[in-house]
Amino acid sequence: MKLALRAEWTKMRTVAAPLWLLLGTVAATVALSAGATSVANCTAGGCGGDTTRLTLTGVYLGQAPVAVLAVLIISGEYGSGTIRATLTAVPRRMTVLAAKAVALTGAVAVGGTVAVLGAVLAGRLVLPDLADRALSPSSGPTLRAVVGTVLYLILIGLLSLGVATAVRDSATGIGAVLGLLYIVPIVSQTVSDPGWQRLLEKIAPMSSGLAIQATTDLGSLPISPWAGLGVTAAWAAAALVVGGLLLRTRDA
Repeated sequence: MKLALRAEWTKMRTVAAPLWLLLGTVAATVALSAGATSVANCTAGGCGGDTTRLTLTGVYLGQAPVAVLAVLIISGEYGSGTIRATLTAVPRRMTVLAAKAVALTGAVAVGGTVAVLGAVLAGRLVLPDLADRALSPSSGPTLRAVVGTVLYLILIGLLSLGVATAVRDSATGIGAVLGLLYIVPIVSQTVSDPGWQRLLEKIAPMSSGLAIQATTDLGSLPISPWAGLGVTAAWAAAALVVGGLLLRTRDA
């Protein structure tokens, strides 16, 4: 495992794509959050909603580079043919997948933390009158939203890695993950039955996972914050299990 993990870290450090994609996550998250916060109708009493969640809006876009990075980590090797060398060096395929998952988790944890803290800092600068109250790091709900959002980004990465391991192709993997993240919530909004709409919001990986950002009116949510993050974790676990099984049973 140590050899495989060292190899994955070396791959991530020696190519430019992972760094640029993580920088893209930071830039997209901070820029969209700052933009959303700056145009919100806020007063000293609040923004008419959840201020903390508003400042973390950028994650809706910032998760896309994370998904692309996770897909490319393994599908890129299939595309170039280097997966054969990887599996020759580390014959235990589950060890290879585990090493990729650990390396990805570490990279996304660092990039995601910078992105989320940058978004909150931007919110504090844009909304100085609300910063001490709604965006205080000492606030339990705000801290939960910040930490939970970083965990959400990690889970999206692991979900994407599992999907890419199953489909092998970069374009197919990216399309499948982004479709799952963005199209399912759009479809749920077109459903006329409130019960089915609420169910889709509960089971979709993005809408359920991002419930972790909510700090007000928790009773009105389709699913509670930690339960929602648990749904996203279940999606990630299922994708990794399916991807791992296919990795073991198919030829390289």
